[in-house]
Amino acid sequence: MGINIYKEKPVSGIKGKDLLGLSELSKDEILDILALTESVKKRGTDLNYQPLKGKTLGMIFEKNSTRTRVSFEVAIWQLGGYGLFLNKNDLQLGRGETIEDTARVLSRYVDGIVIRAYFHEDVKKLAEYADVPVINGLTDFEHPCQALADLFTIYEKKKRLNGLKLAFIGDGNNNMATSLIFGCAKVGMDITVASPKGYQPKKEIVNIALRDSILNNSKIIVTEDVKEAAEDADVIYTDVWTSMGQESEAEERKKAFYGYQVNEKLLKMAKKDVIVMHCLPAHRGEEITDEVIDGPYSVVFDQAENRLHVQKAILISIMGD
Repeated sequence: MGINIYKEKPVSGIKGKDLLGLSELSKDEILDILALTESVKKRGTDLNYQPLKGKTLGMIFEKNSTRTRVSFEVAIWQLGGYGLFLNKNDLQLGRGETIEDTARVLSRYVDGIVIRAYFHEDVKKLAEYADVPVINGLTDFEHPCQALADLFTIYEKKKRLNGLKLAFIGDGNNNMATSLIFGCAKVGMDITVASPKGYQPKKEIVNIALRDSILNNSKIIVTEDVKEAAEDADVIYTDVWTSMGQESEAEERKKAFYGYQVNEKLLKMAKKDVIVMHCLPAHRGEEITDEVIDGPYSVVFDQAENRLHVQKAILISIMGD
């Protein structure tokens, strides 16, 4: 499956629309964003290319952030616009103003909103009442911008997506696993999720993705067996065992995920040219070892860099004229 690397026009399918999750994007919309990402990345930091000149992006962050905040703030600036960072204490949300009123007011000031929130329902409500596009920068349900950067990184390294196998090792019920299940199904990648009982993807998530996997001739497998997941994998992906907001469960989760570590022994079960991915931040020595994350198969920091390029493509596609 090729991607038109010269496509630089905004994606007409999502112009002016919200981006709340990969579950809501079509296969063509995803591939168009990836195509635009490749083109924008080739440009580098070209300050003569300013398709968002004069545009303002409101950035609401309820959760701490490194990659999401920095990549969006740098992206909008390099494209000629301005990013306005707002944490919950900066807004009247912290004093009881409703999401609906916040959405209505911000829509009078900015051209788009990116929000990193605890609850997906809050983001959906913000999008419902805002008159400008809303981008999900992370919720408890999906992390679509990260997943798009992941798909782009895989394409960049493997030169294709269709027919590849991704093994997700760890918490199959977190936002990254959910977004990757949706994304892989839409682009024709097989995905096997290896998680202990009680931490596997919800059946309704898998059932939604199955519709796309059938259309695109890909497989979704859920298992407790890390060997089954890693065997012949083109990509091995992991994430922290304890996400933000789950700190009280940390010790319980360490016990549950014992044996689900991505280490050199596990890599030997995958293909010889396997790549290893992690959305970061990593808890080194837990879900992944130093030898792997710093080793020759790791593309973790290329993956992190690509957040910037994908964010540019998303902003151009949604907010560009």
